[in-house]
Amino acid sequence: MKKIFLSSDHAGYKLKESIKLLLGKKKIKYIDLGPFNTDRVDYPDYAHKVAKKVKINNNHVGILVCGSGIGMNITANRHKNIRAAQCFNVKSAKLSRLHNDANIITLGSRLLTKNNALKCISVFLKTKFEGGRHTKRIKKI
Repeated sequence: MKKIFLSSDHAGYKLKESIKLLLGKKKIKYIDLGPFNTDRVDYPDYAHKVAKKVKINNNHVGILVCGSGIGMNITANRHKNIRAAQCFNVKSAKLSRLHNDANIITLGSRLLTKNNALKCISVFLKTKFEGGRHTKRIKKI
């Protein structure tokens, strides 16, 4: 993965900051596309920013956080060649990469514990697409 683009809305800001600490500890480079405080913002603005960056190159991935993860997910998936997966646990994060070649993970800060969210991020980033029978399916999306 060449670049990781990270963003949130106001509800996901604190979790986004925790994710940045995790990435820093693992020496994983990322680009934070905002916001940079807890002032109220509209999640679609930030989901679009990440999706546009990720779709430029197959090796880019994104991390989006809002209160539920749903709004970010819906918005990101409006972009061609984006496969955003809303993940709730390690298994969903792993399968999103293995079977769906997801290139953006979306998380709900109000639905996940910080620890669970960080585990999802770790698994998402280290899991590779399985290919094989799944490639045909991805092409149908």
